[in-house]
Amino acid sequence: MTTLPEPDLRHHGDAEVRGSDLTDLAVNVRAGTPPAWLRDRIARSLDTLAAYPDGRPARAAVARRHGLPTGHVLLTAGAAEAFVLISRAIPARRPVVVHPQFTEPEAALRDAGHRVERVLLSAGDGFRLAPEAVPDEADLVIVGNPTNPTSVLHPAGTLAALARPGRVLVVDEAFMDAVPGEAESLAGRTDVPGLVVLRSLTKTWGLAGLRIGYVLGAPELVAALERAQPLWPVSVPALTAAEACCEPAAVEEAALAAARVTADRAHLVDRLAGLPGVEVCGPAAGPFVLVRLPGADAIRERLREHGFAVRRGDTFPGLGPEWLRLAVRDRGTTDRFARALARCLDRAPADRRVE
Repeated sequence: MTTLPEPDLRHHGDAEVRGSDLTDLAVNVRAGTPPAWLRDRIARSLDTLAAYPDGRPARAAVARRHGLPTGHVLLTAGAAEAFVLISRAIPARRPVVVHPQFTEPEAALRDAGHRVERVLLSAGDGFRLAPEAVPDEADLVIVGNPTNPTSVLHPAGTLAALARPGRVLVVDEAFMDAVPGEAESLAGRTDVPGLVVLRSLTKTWGLAGLRIGYVLGAPELVAALERAQPLWPVSVPALTAAEACCEPAAVEEAALAAARVTADRAHLVDRLAGLPGVEVCGPAAGPFVLVRLPGADAIRERLREHGFAVRRGDTFPGLGPEWLRLAVRDRGTTDRFARALARCLDRAPADRRVE
């Protein structure tokens, strides 16, 4: 294991934009969301707030969406809550987190008293995972797919190869619904021992403030996690959103949004390719891209002066201050950002290339 300076595991993209009017490329929530039909549906649920939450309809909707019995589903207050439940309910002796990735899994494990090992993937390999990199003795393995912040989509077969008796394999698929066809998803699989898949509804649907996600896994694992939850952990509006977002029409809408994100990401990558010194980690599969450029920490501050917030990379284990994560936005926003980045790079020829 490589020893690196300890990053701030509790730093997240919202810190870059909180209290500002900057154009947000730091947070991975899809812009222009939630849609009006979903806002209206959530608003109507407020008439039922006097009753205690009943998660059964939403749980059934999630199960139907993934072709699973309801006993394989647990609703959570966002995917982040699931990491806390896992850290408390899974008696892991040797937990391993594959990095760079979302930092809350490791933070939750450490808060619960676990000693966490890191498997650090390399930029030289495109941040690709080889199953043999994970120690055989690891009894809890956590990996993202597509991974935040690298935007790498690991093959389903590679991740399934990590499973073995006595090991819990947690695959964070918070951004999988932004991948056309949800290629390489393990959601709905019941043939992978110890598999736990996490999903979030906050990214595609713009519900970060509502907190709603879910866990898919074998009934005995789901039951163990549920025992670690407080009573009524998911609110009535959040349950309403979960049920609505798992209906066939909503799944189709999310698929169309994934196609738009793919096209908008290609446009962003093309614009970045015209800037000298900017290296894009690819191929990217999520609604964000990871870039490396000299002096990225200073560039990030200069971008703020030009009205843009981007996500620093040095708080992710395995990355350093030369990395930035950029959320995919519409083409107009991307064009404005590319011009601002060119000015921050202080390279006149590059500035002309992005006009």
